[in-house]
Amino acid sequence: MSVSVEAIRRRVESHSGFVSRLRTEIGKVVIGQEYMIDLLLVGLLANGHVLLEGVPGLAKTLAVKTLAQAISCSFQRIQFTPDLLPADLIGTLVY
Repeated sequence: MSVSVEAIRRRVESHSGFVSRLRTEIGKVVIGQEYMIDLLLVGLLANGHVLLEGVPGLAKTLAVKTLAQAISCSFQRIQFTPDLLPADLIGTLVY
């Protein structure tokens, strides 16, 4: 399957407005974390996963919660601990 570069460019341009509006809306709530917001959006657009690590108070939870609200998704937070097992996340034993 061959797709022209021009077709890809048109598709990217058609979706870029949505991403710009999403960045703007998240930026209204989360101040000073543009790089983190960009990486969250990359994870979202790539249909991937994002692990946010950092000291308390960097708006990690607020950023993800705001992103979820902006795209009308649900949000649930998991507090990681040293003894957290895969079964705690997915409900089954994995070894």
